[in-house]
Amino acid sequence: MKFSRRTLFSLLGAVVGAGGVTAWLRQMSSGVYSGPVSDHFDGEQFVGPYAVPGKGTLDFWRWQLTRDKAKWPEHIDNPPVAKPPARVDNGIRATFIGHASHLIQTAGLNLLIDPVWSERATPFGNLGPRRVRPPGIAFDDLPKIDVVLVTHGHYDHFDVETIARLVQRDRPRIVAPLGNDATILQRVPDAKVIALDWHSQTELSGAIKVTLVPTKHWTARGLFDRNKALWGGYVIETPAGRIYHVTDTGYHDSLFRETRERYGPFRLAIIPIGAYEPRWFMREQHVNPEEAVRVLQDCGAEQALAHHFGTFQLTDEAIEAPVIALREACASRGIADGKFRILDPGQALEL
Repeated sequence: MKFSRRTLFSLLGAVVGAGGVTAWLRQMSSGVYSGPVSDHFDGEQFVGPYAVPGKGTLDFWRWQLTRDKAKWPEHIDNPPVAKPPARVDNGIRATFIGHASHLIQTAGLNLLIDPVWSERATPFGNLGPRRVRPPGIAFDDLPKIDVVLVTHGHYDHFDVETIARLVQRDRPRIVAPLGNDATILQRVPDAKVIALDWHSQTELSGAIKVTLVPTKHWTARGLFDRNKALWGGYVIETPAGRIYHVTDTGYHDSLFRETRERYGPFRLAIIPIGAYEPRWFMREQHVNPEEAVRVLQDCGAEQALAHHFGTFQLTDEAIEAPVIALREACASRGIADGKFRILDPGQALEL
């Protein structure tokens, strides 16, 4: 049976509401980069060894129809925590907000990485992954934010509504990979956005610089914009040492060692550990905990923090599985206790 475009959108409207369809259609045309051809941009999309090829429709439906999806709790309360300080002048204070969101305070600047305070990671108002844990810091308890770092366009990392609230409140500078600036400016036309290519750098202050670095992943916000914008992690240079923020990535035999050789040594690495089952579908785009430990060993960081777990159920593993598997992987590879830390939302690591 074939449906006209009008009929399809009417069906969508009945499911998600007109506002949801409007948001979805708007996202289809956003985040499209136009620029010169390079070794990882062919004039239409980003390509190369760090661009994960898309799974076909048959693979997607094979996953959906054969899922062994663990049951997650409806809600988990966070332990009580103190409000973060207004600023940190010496050392590094890294607060885990939840999932992939972090507050980094160092050298007098407050940086938010992939801030998501929305209830769902979705373009729709009432469909899509819903958070089971609230943000570890309430939005109104955040200190004044100086800089926002966005890693890529997926909704569990790139929440334009949260960014709009931050711009209205604090007027931060925003750093994002090429093409993602268009998505931000479409929603927040007066935002101050710096778009970076891989290995491009921008100075945030006399003491702090950030460089966008490759990860093995992909990005999209609609049906027709896969890899039309760039993705990547960040190396943050501070007086207290370099931070390597590894966003979503599949494992790669040389990438993390090359990043260490080019930008290290690293005082801290922030490494994803969740959203990895089933492996046949997720392996190329998300490391599992055992691979996360290999990333730590490859990049040589003194200290690691785990992220990308325990908030949104994106894949099939149980909510506690990444933490259990990470502890087992650290033990099997001889990683000292405390070297790869797991924080609850709202908890902070101070270096």
